[in-house]
Amino acid sequence: MPYRVELAPAAQRDLRRLSPQVQARLATPIRSLAHSPRPPGVRKVQGQERTWRIRVGPYRVVYDLYEDEQLVVIFKVDRRSESTYRF
Repeated sequence: MPYRVELAPAAQRDLRRLSPQVQARLATPIRSLAHSPRPPGVRKVQGQERTWRIRVGPYRVVYDLYEDEQLVVIFKVDRRSESTYRF
């Protein structure tokens, strides 16, 4: 059964700020989280219980994974920087 993938309002704003080309590049990896919430190359964010991140070129998609509810909540989409993983 596929997972539900939801974008938090902050992630929606992050995506709107990106160019259409970058948005298109991120669309496939984001949609694929419904079938594989831990794709190859995924990393757990240190110090967080259920937070993971995937790398898409210089961008990071940071999300929480709720196994019991089969839910992926994307809360940040950003270019990799010193502040990417500050919550």
